[in-house]
Amino acid sequence: MNKPTRTPLFTWRLHGDGRAIAPGEVVQPDERLSWPRTIGIGAQHVVAMFGATFLVPLLTGFDPATTLFFTGIGTLLFILITAGRLPSYVGSSFALIAPIGAVTGYVANGGAALDQSLKSLAQGGIIMAGASLLIVGVIVHIAGAHWIDKIMPPIVTGAIVSLIGFNLAPAAWNNVKQAPATAIVTIVSILLITVLFKGIIGRLSILLGVLIGYLFACVTGEVNFEAIGKADWIGIPTFTTPTFDWSLVGLFVPVVLVLVAENVGHVKSVSAMTGKDLDDITGRALIADGLSTVLAGSGGGSGTTTYAENIGVMAATRVYSTVAYVVAAIMALGLSMLPKFGVIIATIPAGVLGGAATVLYGMIGMLGVRIWVQNQVDFSDPVNLNTAAVAMVVAIANFTWNLGDITFEGIALGSAASIVIYHIMRAISKLRGTNLEQASPASAPAGIELQSLAYRKRHAKAEVTDAGAKTSSADEESQGV
Repeated sequence: MNKPTRTPLFTWRLHGDGRAIAPGEVVQPDERLSWPRTIGIGAQHVVAMFGATFLVPLLTGFDPATTLFFTGIGTLLFILITAGRLPSYVGSSFALIAPIGAVTGYVANGGAALDQSLKSLAQGGIIMAGASLLIVGVIVHIAGAHWIDKIMPPIVTGAIVSLIGFNLAPAAWNNVKQAPATAIVTIVSILLITVLFKGIIGRLSILLGVLIGYLFACVTGEVNFEAIGKADWIGIPTFTTPTFDWSLVGLFVPVVLVLVAENVGHVKSVSAMTGKDLDDITGRALIADGLSTVLAGSGGGSGTTTYAENIGVMAATRVYSTVAYVVAAIMALGLSMLPKFGVIIATIPAGVLGGAATVLYGMIGMLGVRIWVQNQVDFSDPVNLNTAAVAMVVAIANFTWNLGDITFEGIALGSAASIVIYHIMRAISKLRGTNLEQASPASAPAGIELQSLAYRKRHAKAEVTDAGAKTSSADEESQGV
């Protein structure tokens, strides 16, 4: 029997004539279009990820150019570690905003500069989170990903993703109240662009809304351009070193639960759209993102995760070529070495940030709700209902628990509560014969962009065929997380 031929590592076959994609076909990860088209698609990926990626450092006080640099490095590592089989851009993680803010106390444009010693401690926390994710990835690579589905069924995953967004709501308000008119202009612009335009413009509503808000802020005199003129055109990003305080473990390590859900969801979503079984590289994806986050924390970046925004671009273009992400990463690295560009980003005022954060944080919260809906989580089951109820209140109220030198806050406590409450209540209900688990497919695979396993199998082909005209569920969230 002849062995199946395989494309050599990091060489991309030309798809067809390199110019067109036939109806019903997609450009697979190991394929590419002509180089001009590939470069153009790579540029689209940069634009798609940019709105969310630069907001994270602005909201945390980290340097935008440094963060952008590490997203480029992280993306190249991701493509390398996953052997070019899984297309993804790793951008700034919103899940890390809350623990970073808890350590630094930074408020964007709040009048006080970021304390560099506290930032260094936050970097140490980011490294802890990345190292934990890397360890999880090694375990998944060896043992498989099925145990993640058992520990984090959709009711748990949805709660964790949702509570991240709603826990951040006060941070959005702190910025909005500094310039309410600018914030409203930004919010309205984002919402209108979303419904007025189709295709790539609609998917870039966050970025375009921020630009409109920025122009409004310029007109109203909220933007200070003084630093732009002083900045150099070319230069290396500013790198800072981390310090470690093990009392911060309770703030950062629970974020790993969200990063796991995002990465697993990304793998399964791309698998459904390309028709390729990619489950065997789930561990590699987790390892890659963990390593990327460790590197970011080591040099002053704000931590990374796989990006749903770029899934939207792939669904629209039907191009899943990983070489397009190599192009995007190189472009990001180039932009990070333009200090003047980084300073321009840093001039975005509080009102614009608050408006964009209002939409983004709300989207994160609702993505958790969407996981419940897509997996048909049954809230008539008291186990599901109480799991979500307690976890959400703990996070929204930002419950705090001091255990010696370690502090656990809303996201950590809410995430832990969702896992512990679900499994203990489920075990007791089975023992007592009150279990209603069969009424709900709560054990379906977890994931931010996922529908139930059966639904994906039935509709994977339809998602690929209709991606250009009717985007997949992942495309709908391409303006958010």
